[in-house]
Amino acid sequence: MTRTTAASPRTSRRTTLFCVVAGLAALAILLQGLWAGLFLEHDGARDAADNWIDTHATDGEVAIGLAALAAVVGFVQLRARRELWIGALVLTALLVLESYIGGLIRDDGYDSLTALHIPMALALMALAVWLPMRAALRR
Repeated sequence: MTRTTAASPRTSRRTTLFCVVAGLAALAILLQGLWAGLFLEHDGARDAADNWIDTHATDGEVAIGLAALAAVVGFVQLRARRELWIGALVLTALLVLESYIGGLIRDDGYDSLTALHIPMALALMALAVWLPMRAALRR
């Protein structure tokens, strides 16, 4: 038999804030795929795709900021749930690495790194979806 306990309103509010911030980070990461699709359809014609590449880069910065904010909220308000704030820290670090790789592709012409950049983006999406779902689970 399993035991269920109702979360206190304070705990619930703290978890909700984390879920909202982590969910917004996940939305920003999801939009990364949309922006990438819009500029990848130009098949290497960077001049035609520059606006979408800029949008993709800016959204990446937003995603990093939201993931970092989720890590802070998780650490300050949900410190006992280490998997949440550590997961948000890992997400932030991996987003920074992903952004760096994207910069190498765009600014330095290392197009071969696209084979790493895109699969890593998919893994980031999985982590970004896992975080708010995990936070919503009751202990």
